[in-house]
Amino acid sequence: MTPVGTPPSPPTEPLSPPADPLLSVRDLTMTFPGRRSRSAPVRAVDSVSFDVAAGETLGLVGESGCGKSTTGRMIVRLLEPTGGSVTYDGRDISHLAQRELRPLRREIQMVFQDPHSSLNPRQTVARIISDPLLVQGSAAVDARRRAVELMELVGLIPEHIDRYPHEFSGGQAQRIGIARSLATSPRLVVADEPVSALDVSVQAQIVNLMERLQRELGLAYLFIAHDLSVVKRVCDRVAVMYLGRIVEIGPKERVYTAPAHPYTRALLSAVPLPDPVAERGRERITLLGDPPSPAAPPPGCTFHPRCAKAQEICRSEAPTLSVATPGEPRQVACHFPEAA
Repeated sequence: MTPVGTPPSPPTEPLSPPADPLLSVRDLTMTFPGRRSRSAPVRAVDSVSFDVAAGETLGLVGESGCGKSTTGRMIVRLLEPTGGSVTYDGRDISHLAQRELRPLRREIQMVFQDPHSSLNPRQTVARIISDPLLVQGSAAVDARRRAVELMELVGLIPEHIDRYPHEFSGGQAQRIGIARSLATSPRLVVADEPVSALDVSVQAQIVNLMERLQRELGLAYLFIAHDLSVVKRVCDRVAVMYLGRIVEIGPKERVYTAPAHPYTRALLSAVPLPDPVAERGRERITLLGDPPSPAAPPPGCTFHPRCAKAQEICRSEAPTLSVATPGEPRQVACHFPEAA
């Protein structure tokens, strides 16, 4: 169901990464019913499209509440989309039954934001890591052997395998979560804010671990985050979301050095620079007001109430995601994008 006065976004066809995509998302939409009987439904994700190639890392960034985590949960089918499609390795998995999903879950796994809340406090680390294998039919002795191997792989002491989650620090608990996600040898991992709940020093360790695992195992990542400095470190391409829609997507170098959408420029201007002189001299862009409610988004471009460049067309017509500069592998949804 579409909120009154909110037409669905037009279909988009994003530029594919260099290789054939392992994951292909097209016009993915998630609409939640209103909390009250007469409340308007909330379109949390609105016609999102992107591809992820094998071995690639795509960063999905934006403010809290923009729909990043909901997108990730639909991809791993913790939520069923209300529209659009998710195609994995050439197969549409958008509406598969649970029985059909079981073998597929070997290849698509997820790392959650809060390491301690995502681990069962009543289970030992051995059980937590081996559970995905037991569900898939592995023998208990083989699953435990695999759990020991994964403990070593993620930098934990195998002798601690019979301890409980509360006996580990936040960084160690996140390593356990990563080990669990690797138990079935997946090809795609959806990492939902995997370092945001950790101390800065520990964040670097987890990022280094994820990069090493990607090189060694050939993993593809959908890396969901709001910290643009972390995304710049780990991602090959970046997709910027605002109020449920992708407003800019392209190679990391182009998005960071020459952002085309005013929202992307504002996000990047808030990232601290390590050089104090450069930090004092650069332009800081302040957005007007707060993000609109997804239950009652503004007409036209949803960013126009906060955009200093907004004109009349922005208030009446929603921009489509299109190529920013001819011949460039980047797209932007803006009537007046910044010149490259």
